[in-house]
Amino acid sequence: MVAGAAATAPWPGRAAAAQADGTDADALFRAGKFEQAARAYEEILKKDPANMRAARQRGSIGLLANKFPDAEKYLTMALELAPDDQETNQLLGDCYIRQDKFALSVPRWRAGGEEGYATWFSAFRGEPYQIHGDIGRVTFAQMDPEPLVEASINGGAPKRFVFYTGASNLQVRASVAKEAGLTPVYKQKTDFEGVDIWVYYGILDSFKLGGLELRNVPVGWSSTESGADVGTDSDGLIGTWVFYHLLTTFDYAGRQLILRRPTPAAVRKVHADAARAGTKPLPIWLSRDHDLGSIGSIAGTAGSGPRMMGVNFGGGGGEGAVGTSLEVAERLGIRTDTDRPIETFGHSHEAVVYPCYPKEIRIGDAVANDIYCTADKNRQINVPWPYGNGIDATGYFGHCFWKPYTITVDFTTMKLYIARGKAT
Repeated sequence: MVAGAAATAPWPGRAAAAQADGTDADALFRAGKFEQAARAYEEILKKDPANMRAARQRGSIGLLANKFPDAEKYLTMALELAPDDQETNQLLGDCYIRQDKFALSVPRWRAGGEEGYATWFSAFRGEPYQIHGDIGRVTFAQMDPEPLVEASINGGAPKRFVFYTGASNLQVRASVAKEAGLTPVYKQKTDFEGVDIWVYYGILDSFKLGGLELRNVPVGWSSTESGADVGTDSDGLIGTWVFYHLLTTFDYAGRQLILRRPTPAAVRKVHADAARAGTKPLPIWLSRDHDLGSIGSIAGTAGSGPRMMGVNFGGGGGEGAVGTSLEVAERLGIRTDTDRPIETFGHSHEAVVYPCYPKEIRIGDAVANDIYCTADKNRQINVPWPYGNGIDATGYFGHCFWKPYTITVDFTTMKLYIARGKAT
């Protein structure tokens, strides 16, 4: 799978509708300069309180950083100005589900044109994502082509799950859903790699990873028209929604996943341990309900400079350490082998990527030189809503890049910690 979200400042020499000079809010947003963009949108609203788009953009910036009061304030303002705007409704729906306010999200998803989500979240009773236990450690049963861990659903025998932050909710195979006694609250037909499939939404009583259990969890599964499994490489997939409820450590070097209850004490310990080790925190942003981004760089004969880039943990994606677009690779002077195209799939559709070899890729103190990466000829620089986040894209760090490192994601303060070697 070729996937990932990323963002960057306007490219040198590239024509742009507006310059990111501190006065144009949209250009600053596209550049990933969110604090400056937030102030610029606020200035617009002072002069024009009825500017729905400025209110929506300011709210989306709050949501990127899980600053929920900010996000709710400005998205509600935008909604009052344009109650039928689907983008505003979906952003506010996402804002509510991140806080487990499922009932509040339902009318927003419905007004946003997402009847499946509206029906799904309206079916929940009681607190979702109830955490039982303080820590769960699970070793990787497999590293490549994608990491697998074992987990139990509804108290059954262990199943093999992929984990992947390029996906949203917890998913299982159709046969696993049947074995666990799951019944859908909603279903819809969609396209997957050119084939019609059925996608189902349901509620899982119990999901257990090591010594930690989650109860009352949103779960999805899919089947062919005949009811058969769509894929059989694993029994399911753990997406970002699970991880942002926890203090999550992807210990690639130690080949284990460490999940902790995100108590203030646990968060303080992560921060203190990182400070003692000299590990500096990096900011992290969450867009489109599951895409993670932070600050990184790619260099060829020219360097990208520090830019927001996607950070994908788990999943497949082949052997490339970074995925970027062919256009970005050409702009940065990255050596690219266009004579050897790789035909693959990205976001359930055919894709063609080329091997490329940046002189350096870097995120914080994690760095690799002259390493194999991929450049997608069809990846766009900027993909607006509903298929993208509207931020200029540089690339994303994939599964293979992280192998020497341990990464902890703290969703309470929206910080990312990367340390070389195994977790201690």
